[in-house]
Amino acid sequence: MSDNPFRDLPSVTKVLNTPALLRARERHSPETITAQIRVALDAIRARLVASEPLTLNVDAIAADVLASLDTQVAPVIRSVINATGIVLHTNLGRAPLHEDAARAAYEAARGYLNLELDLATGKRASRQGNVRAGLRAITGAESATAVNNCAAATVIALRAVAQGKEVVVSRGQLVEIGGSFRIPDVMAVSGATLREVGTTNITRLSDYERAITPNTAALMRVHCSNYRVRGYTKSVELTELVELGRKHNLLVIDDVGSGQAIDLTLFGLPGEPLVSASAACGADLVLFSGDKLLGGPQCGIIAGKAALIQQIERDPLMRALRLDKMTLAALEATLLLYRNPAKAIRDVPVLRMLTTSPTDLKRRSEAFAAWVREIPGVTVGVWEDESFVGGGSLPDVSVPTTVLGLSADGLSETELASRLRTGTPAVVTRVQDGRVLLDLRCVFERQEAELLEAITLAARK
Repeated sequence: MSDNPFRDLPSVTKVLNTPALLRARERHSPETITAQIRVALDAIRARLVASEPLTLNVDAIAADVLASLDTQVAPVIRSVINATGIVLHTNLGRAPLHEDAARAAYEAARGYLNLELDLATGKRASRQGNVRAGLRAITGAESATAVNNCAAATVIALRAVAQGKEVVVSRGQLVEIGGSFRIPDVMAVSGATLREVGTTNITRLSDYERAITPNTAALMRVHCSNYRVRGYTKSVELTELVELGRKHNLLVIDDVGSGQAIDLTLFGLPGEPLVSASAACGADLVLFSGDKLLGGPQCGIIAGKAALIQQIERDPLMRALRLDKMTLAALEATLLLYRNPAKAIRDVPVLRMLTTSPTDLKRRSEAFAAWVREIPGVTVGVWEDESFVGGGSLPDVSVPTTVLGLSADGLSETELASRLRTGTPAVVTRVQDGRVLLDLRCVFERQEAELLEAITLAARK
């Protein structure tokens, strides 16, 4: 190296013509590569100005440039292993799809399909017709339709049947859902006027009845899926609300939040209303999510009277809120699994994870822990714990679980969790009491080998 290290700095052309960057032109344009080389050389100049000792090797510079280029084009959204035990983890995309649903979305994306075409007649058809039968089957309603999420379902349902009119809602049900979206705000967007009744903890049927005016269009119940009011409380049952609605010729809308298509109380998971029960009670419209306890893609489902569903689908806003072809295909495939409820519990990932027995989970955790103990420098313990469903569903219902507590020589629990989270594959864990906790409830068996490799890599010094 000369006395002046700047003279040893390679030219842009020399770096550009290295074998590694010549091959990189298959993935990156010459202009992009050149721009990144300039960035790399400017960084090296800055270090030389700071008198940092450097070995200037053109191939090493090219390798750094290539790594930066590949990082820039790598997808930000990528698969992770969910080892938190939270089944409906909002930050991790909530419900994982069944393989049939994922495959249906993939096939819909990669080619053409009869989205709005009746193959028998060759005539145009409604895209909602592809999922209507399945939605009717799980809800027992006359008809149904789907939009892109449950908030959208609330907006378009209120807009279609109550725009410019009043909708009566209990103050105790004016919930705020994720992302600071509030029921009053959602209602305002729809064009309906909110009429609050009762108090935070007490709302009686007489409160609803006194609020009814000639401008009232509907009575609405909103399920408080992400919080609970306990103690001295009183609310009105849906059956009572339906009876009052019929007495005054008003619609009754039941927003059940996550909802559930199969009764999970048999598995110790109370709290979420059955969507079929709401329809059976006589609610004119039932609103719920498709990407939570149903275990399908993100969507909002509206089930109810056929005439009202037709009215909603004729609303111009429907075009802005309708589902795309991949989501419709995944939703249809998910609904087909519910033709046999017992099979759905076994096969729909969310239901299978929620209903896994503590005994099976403990056995699997102990078997996995035995493999982890073979990793040098890693200590693991197994004990019983609890986790929650997540996703705004069943917020105060804990699920018995088994966790693995990890520690690695020379690494704090924060550093180990960070290495796992930023590795490939990314592993999201819990950190508690000085250990990294892994809950295998949400880890697919096909991911166990990857998880073991991720732990091995993260524990290396």
